[in-house]
Amino acid sequence: MSVKIRLQRHGKKGKPFYWIVAADARSKRDGRFLEKLGIYNPNTNPATIDLNLDQAVQWLHNGAQPTDTARAILSYKGALMKHHLDGGVRKGALTQEQADAKLAKWLEEKAGKVDSKKEGLSKAQEAAKAKALKAEKAANEKRAAAAVEAAKVEEVADVAEEVAVETAVEETPEVVAEVAVEETPAAEEAPEVVAEEAPAVEEAPAAEEASEETEA
Repeated sequence: MSVKIRLQRHGKKGKPFYWIVAADARSKRDGRFLEKLGIYNPNTNPATIDLNLDQAVQWLHNGAQPTDTARAILSYKGALMKHHLDGGVRKGALTQEQADAKLAKWLEEKAGKVDSKKEGLSKAQEAAKAKALKAEKAANEKRAAAAVEAAKVEEVADVAEEVAVETAVEETPEVVAEVAVEETPAAEEAPEVVAEEAPAVEEAPAAEEASEETEA
């Protein structure tokens, strides 16, 4: 039976994660498998890989063939390195202690590279966050300046309106006074007209005397 080490898809649409499995080559990709060896989650940065190193290496010893993606994961986690060193031990090229020391050194260097990458990503995220904060602060200052400018314009408009109202109030008495001055002479002319018409009333006794003479 031909065995492959491959990925089996899980997770929801748009957010997949994978099981690393040893399965019969004739089985479907997401079908039955012989053993689950680990998990690969590409949704994180860097990707999260949890691998049972010893079991993966044992399957490699038994002749299992990894797919291209599975091979990259096994290489990343040191499974291929351990498989190679174990081959050297079986051939007598080096002892088990030497193989373990080489593997430990390789894993330590790999962990250092991973930590450096994580640190770089963390610094990049902090820089991006600081840049976004700076941009937001600048936008807030711009909005505040615009609000102050608008308040100044509104204040100037209010002052102009108050001045216009005060000017209108001050001019109103003068107009009333001028109208009063223009109307005063007409009021003074009224007694003269009355004085001229007064003699017509005094003629009444003459009419009475004429009446008395007629009766006599």
